[in-house]
Amino acid sequence: MEPKDYLKDISEIKNLMNKSSRFISLSGLSGILAGIYALIGAAIAYYIVTNSTRGYLILDGTIFKISVGILIAIAVLSIVTAIYLTTKKAKKVGESIWDSSSKRLIINFLIPLVSGGAYILIILDQQRYGQTAALMLIFYGLALINASKYSIGDIRYLGITQLILGLICALFPGYGFWLWVIGFGFMHIIYGTIMHFKYDSN
Repeated sequence: MEPKDYLKDISEIKNLMNKSSRFISLSGLSGILAGIYALIGAAIAYYIVTNSTRGYLILDGTIFKISVGILIAIAVLSIVTAIYLTTKKAKKVGESIWDSSSKRLIINFLIPLVSGGAYILIILDQQRYGQTAALMLIFYGLALINASKYSIGDIRYLGITQLILGLICALFPGYGFWLWVIGFGFMHIIYGTIMHFKYDSN
């Protein structure tokens, strides 16, 4: 056997090992839709707040509760969409939706995300909500970076982008809403579009 044949075999073994340890059926379209949901939700929240009698949010007010409800709806809709489209893609390529790699992916994604969510709820209860948008971006970015080891490596870049936006948001909290829109809205659409053409359309 020639040296180039050995290199080819080693490359194929490496690819197989990489696929077995990573969940690669994430749908780019789900990222696009998550971004669209975020933009629609942000537009609704912005309209409600700017047309309220106060024109701003207070923690125990009805407008704030509606805004939180919109955020929850966006998250639920994004998760349901991601599960549906990822399951559909996994079946198409013959990959199991619930195996060791997907379990590792979910666990490593949820640890920073749940921790961050709990921390945000704690500071909201203490009526310190000026950094809420920054913390959402930072912890979401950390969750993506942590989970990227068990999925498509490109997720890391989205996570780093969210992390940077979160740090900028922490420096300029007055622009928190717009940075949130960029992070959860436009960046998801851009990332999802790249992933769709890079992986899904093949």
